Amino acid sequence: MQIRFLLIGLLNCFFWVSCQKENQTLQRESDFNFGWKFTLLEDTTKLTKTPLDDHNWRDIRLPHDWSVEASFDSTLEGCTGYLPGGVGVYQKHFPTPVNPTDKSTFILFDGVYNNATFWLNGKLLGQNPYGYSPTYFDLTETLKRDGSENVLTVHVDHSRYADSRWYTGSGIYRNVKLISVDKLHIPIWGTFIRTPEVSNEKASIEVDIKITNQNTELVNFELQTTILDQNGLEVAQTTKDVDLKAKDSKTVAQQLVVKQPLLWDTEKPYLYKAITTIKQNGKVVDEYTTPFGIRSLEFKIGEGFFLNGKSTLVKGVCLHHDGGLVGAAVPKGVWRRRLEKLKMAGVNAIRTSHNPFSEEFLDLCDEMGFLVQNEIFDELDYPKDKRHNLHDRVKDYITRGYTEHFQEWGKYDLTRTILRDRNHPSVFQWSIGNEIEWTYLHYRYITGFYTDYENPTKNSGFFGKLPIYSPEELKNRYENWEKGDFILANTAQKVNGWVKELDTTRPTTANLIIPQVSHISGYADAVDIPGYSYRNVIFPWAQKHFPHKQVTTNECPGTWNDWKQVLENPGVFSMFMWTGIDYMGERHAKWPEKSAWGDMLDLAGFEVQGWNYFKSIWADQPHVSIGTLPLNQSGFRAHPLSGFAVAKNKGAYKWRDSNMHWNYEKGDSILVEVCSNYATVELFLNGKSQGFRSMSESPDRLMRWVVPFEEGELVAKARLGQEEKVAKLQTTSKASQIRLTADQKELIADAYDVSHLVAQLIDANGIPVKTENVNIEFEIEGNAKLLGVDNGAWTNIQDFQSDELTTSKGRGLAIIQSTKESGEIKITAKADGFEPQSILIQSRDIY
Repeated sequence: MQIRFLLIGLLNCFFWVSCQKENQTLQRESDFNFGWKFTLLEDTTKLTKTPLDDHNWRDIRLPHDWSVEASFDSTLEGCTGYLPGGVGVYQKHFPTPVNPTDKSTFILFDGVYNNATFWLNGKLLGQNPYGYSPTYFDLTETLKRDGSENVLTVHVDHSRYADSRWYTGSGIYRNVKLISVDKLHIPIWGTFIRTPEVSNEKASIEVDIKITNQNTELVNFELQTTILDQNGLEVAQTTKDVDLKAKDSKTVAQQLVVKQPLLWDTEKPYLYKAITTIKQNGKVVDEYTTPFGIRSLEFKIGEGFFLNGKSTLVKGVCLHHDGGLVGAAVPKGVWRRRLEKLKMAGVNAIRTSHNPFSEEFLDLCDEMGFLVQNEIFDELDYPKDKRHNLHDRVKDYITRGYTEHFQEWGKYDLTRTILRDRNHPSVFQWSIGNEIEWTYLHYRYITGFYTDYENPTKNSGFFGKLPIYSPEELKNRYENWEKGDFILANTAQKVNGWVKELDTTRPTTANLIIPQVSHISGYADAVDIPGYSYRNVIFPWAQKHFPHKQVTTNECPGTWNDWKQVLENPGVFSMFMWTGIDYMGERHAKWPEKSAWGDMLDLAGFEVQGWNYFKSIWADQPHVSIGTLPLNQSGFRAHPLSGFAVAKNKGAYKWRDSNMHWNYEKGDSILVEVCSNYATVELFLNGKSQGFRSMSESPDRLMRWVVPFEEGELVAKARLGQEEKVAKLQTTSKASQIRLTADQKELIADAYDVSHLVAQLIDANGIPVKTENVNIEFEIEGNAKLLGVDNGAWTNIQDFQSDELTTSKGRGLAIIQSTKESGEIKITAKADGFEPQSILIQSRDIY
C-alpha cells in the first residue's frame, strides 16, 4: 500500500513539474478549435450523464456548422434556407493545462447555435440559449489533478430549426479559446478603453481595468499600461500601485495621453494596442492586450454625424452572418474577400442584421475601416412569425425562438456582447432591436392604415404615405388603445438602460418600422437616435414634430431615392440597404429559392450589377458600367416616336439586377442601362452612336437606351474635358475553355487560411461566357481541404459539400482551406468537352 501511495505521489509530482514547464511558455490564450469529436443525436432530450462514449464519433475542428453539410430539402422550412437543424454533441479530450492550485483556467465560446449546455468531466458548467452571444466558464475547480484527461462536453439543441427568419447554422460555429491566468489577473473582457478628447495634437486615453484576486490573501501589485503604435513603438505609459483584498475584484482607472495621434477612420483605420500588465515584485503575472482606435463620434440634430470632427455620410449595408457555402462557420478569409469588394464599391458601414456577429468579423471591420451598427436583438417580449415575418401567426415547436428566453437571459446576453465588443473602434452604434413594433399589434392599427382586424397584414398604402393623423391624434389613439402584458416603450427603456450601464460613449438606436406611433408612445425616446425601416418618406414630418430627436435610416431597399433622403434631409446621416450580400433564408414557400436580396454581391461573393450601381454613387472615382435586360422584362417600353425608354410606372425607376452580357437573339429589343457618375454618356453599338443620355433626365441615375440586338460590341463612353471613361460588353462565341483563377496564390499552413477558386467559361477570344453552363469538377491534390462549391444562384440547391457543381452565368466557386502541413497544392477544374485547367498554390509554414 505504501509503495502504491509513493507511486501516485511521484506521478502527481511529475505531472505538476510538466505543467510548470509548459506554463513557462504558455500564453494567456490558446486556440481550442482542434481535436474535437462530434455526433448527431436522434433524441431531443437533454443529457443526464456525461461524458459520452465518443470513440466512433467524427473527428472535426471548429468552427463547425453541421446544417450546411446537409442537402437542401423542399420539405424543410424556407425561413432558414431549407436546411435542417437537429441535436448535436461535441466532446474534446485534453490534459489539464496548468496547476489549478496556482492558476485559473477558463473556456471562452464566441458563439454556439443554440440552446447549448456545457459540462466538464460530467459536472454541469452552465448553459447559453442564445446562439449569438459569447459565453465563458471557469474550469479550474473541475479540472483533473491526477494527470488523466479532461472531457469537455457541449450539447447543442437546434431541433427548433426554424427558430429564426434567416439561416442560423447549427453547432459550435465560432472560435473557442482556452484561457489560463494567474490567480491575480485581468478577467475576460476586463478592459474598457475610451478616447474622450481627440485632436490632431493629442488624445486623452481613459482605461478602466478590472482586476480579480482569487488568492487567499491581500496582494500588492503594480498595474502598468503601455500604448504601442502599429510599429510596436511605445507612445504612452502609466503605472499605478494597487492593493486588492483576498477573493475580491476591483476596477482601476488609468489615464494616458498620446501626442500627435493617428486617428482611426473609414479611410485610414489606424489601430493601437494597450498592453496592460500586472507585476508582483518585478515579475509579470498577467498581461492583457487590448487593440483599439483613437477616434471621436459626434451626432448633431439637424447636421448629421461627425467622425473625428469631419461630417461623415454612412454608406451602409445590412448583412446576415452566413457566408454562403461555408454556412455560419465563416473563415476570416471569406469575410475579408467579401468586405474588400464592398469597400471597393464605396461601402463604409455594416449593420449586423439582426444579431451580434463574431469577434473575428469586428476585428476585420476595425482593420479595414468599416463603421458597425451592432444589433443585438430581433425579438424582445413577443415573437415574430419565422415563416411570414411581422407578428407570430403559426405557433409550433420548430419556430419557437429567443422570446422563450428573453425575460430571463436578455440582460445577460446583452452584457456579454457589449463587454466583448465595446473596445472595437468600428462599433459606432448599439441597436437594441429590429422592427420590434410588428410584434405589438396595436401599433399598426393606431396608424389608421391597418383597419382589417381579421387580416392584420393588410394595409392601405402604409409604406408610401405620410401619417394620416397628427402626433396629438396618434397620442390619443395610443393612450386609449388596449395593450398587452408588455409595453414596448418600457421594455426599450429597460434594454437601453442595460446598454448605458456598460457604455455611454456610443449612441443607442433601434430600427423603427412604425415610427409615427413609436415617436408618440415613448419607444423612439427610449433610444438616442431612432432609425427608420422603409419609412424615409416621413423624415420631414418627424423633423417638424419631433425636433428634439435626430432620425436617420437603419434599413431601406437600396435605391438612389434612399440615398437622396440622406443628401436632402439635414441631420439624416445614414442608409443601410437591404442587403449588401445574398443570404440564405427568408424564402418561405419559394422552393427552390433558398436565398435572395443581395444588392451588391451574390451568395458566392460574385459582384452583381448593383455593385457597379452603388459604386457609381458612393465611390469617389470615375465610373461607367453597362447592364442589359430584355425590354419586356424591364418595366419600360420604347416610345413610338423617339424610341426612348419610357417607364410603365414609377415602380420601374428602381434598381434591379441586370445582365452583364451582350448575348441575345437578333432583333430582340434590349434595355441598356448605364450607371455612371458622369453627367452624360454616349452609347455605341458596333461603332454606331445610339445617342447621348444625361444624368439630369435619369430619375434613378440610370441612363437608358432601347437597342435592337445585333451581335458585336456595345460601348458606353463618358467624357469630362479631356478625360474619357469607357465600358464595353461584347457578344461571345461558344465557350471553348475554362479559365481558373485564385484570389490567393499563397496560403499560411495554419488550417485557417483560404483561397477562392473561380472557374469561368470563356470563348476563343478570352471573353467570359455568361449564357452557357456546364458541370465542373474540382480536383484537389496536396495539403488542403475543400470547403465546398457554389455558383451564387438563388435557386442553386446542389450540395455545398461537394467537389462538383453546375455553373451559373458560366462560373462556379470552390473554396479551399490550408492544413497545418505546408507544400504545393494543385487544383484542377474539369468539364466534359473542355481541357482540364490547373492552378498551383503554395502553402507555407508560419514563421
